[in-house]
Amino acid sequence: MPELHDVTCAIHVHSTHSDGTGTVPEIAAAARRSGVDAVLLTDHDSLAARRHGEERWHGSTLVLVGEEVSPSRHNHFLAFGVDDEIRHKGLDAAGILASVASAGGFGFAAHPFSRGSEHFSRLGGGMPWRDLTSPGLAGVELWSFVTDTAESLGGWADALRFVARPERFVRHPPERNLTEWDRLCAERRVAAIGGIDAHQLGLRVAGRVPLRLMSYARSFSHLRTHALCRQPLRGELASDRDQVYEALREGRCYLAMDSLTPARGFRFWAEGPGGTRAMGEEGGAGHWTLHARTPLPAALRLLHDGEEVARARGSQLSHRAEEPGVYRLEARRMGHGAMRTWILSNPVYLR
Repeated sequence: MPELHDVTCAIHVHSTHSDGTGTVPEIAAAARRSGVDAVLLTDHDSLAARRHGEERWHGSTLVLVGEEVSPSRHNHFLAFGVDDEIRHKGLDAAGILASVASAGGFGFAAHPFSRGSEHFSRLGGGMPWRDLTSPGLAGVELWSFVTDTAESLGGWADALRFVARPERFVRHPPERNLTEWDRLCAERRVAAIGGIDAHQLGLRVAGRVPLRLMSYARSFSHLRTHALCRQPLRGELASDRDQVYEALREGRCYLAMDSLTPARGFRFWAEGPGGTRAMGEEGGAGHWTLHARTPLPAALRLLHDGEEVARARGSQLSHRAEEPGVYRLEARRMGHGAMRTWILSNPVYLR
């Protein structure tokens, strides 16, 4: 399999250019402390960070600037590769996708499976993506760390436990998210990312945030998206941005709860007629063998069209594909007294 270069990304982050409490340099510094390679900034309806020259390398951290296209209450979209803000007034989901595509961009439906909360009225009916069947939807935020967790809270006691120790509270993404994603992937390729929706809730006073909930550094230490780039990043904005965007757009990436243990080094691929297929790629008819490798032992599950077809305990799994379909890998590890989702791969499509 060709060598791929693992770039850990914190995706779906808000700064003082919209409703976050941190400046872009502060966010980059927090990412550096957390060991994140790249931050994908997505301020609401704003590319101001780019106009301010903040899309660049900040020391060892790459900051890329997209926007969260943000109609009222639904159809939010994380758009990347666009030069101007997307004017979404009056647009439905399909219209937003068309506008992003015509601007030369791509992206992911933000918290697309959101349903709201029974216990917190502020979350109302949620902020879902209204048309998951649109063929123009090429990617989804499969696991939205803050939104999915907030909507699952049973009350204030749960909220306090989540804020105090998210690594002890969060175990898995909502099962409905995975089920719906499997259904979508059966019809077409749909790349998945993990999003944080980081705002660093607090009050900014005189250039400081003396009281904050879920600081950027804490948020960045948990759910990350690992982009598998074909070339190492070189410290050059244009080429490095292209590398990261290509990997995410093609689904050559995986989600990892790195607070359990760092997942860098995970690989999932298929070998068969004509060579190998990486995550996000398609293979045709013939005999294929799926392979997974994790940097540490875990409980591994291989799923075919959403149904488990193989499992292993250890750091490797191989399985001969008996049928065409969509194959993906889940890895779980013990942490803080419970089994927790560690890694979710994007699929290999054999059909």
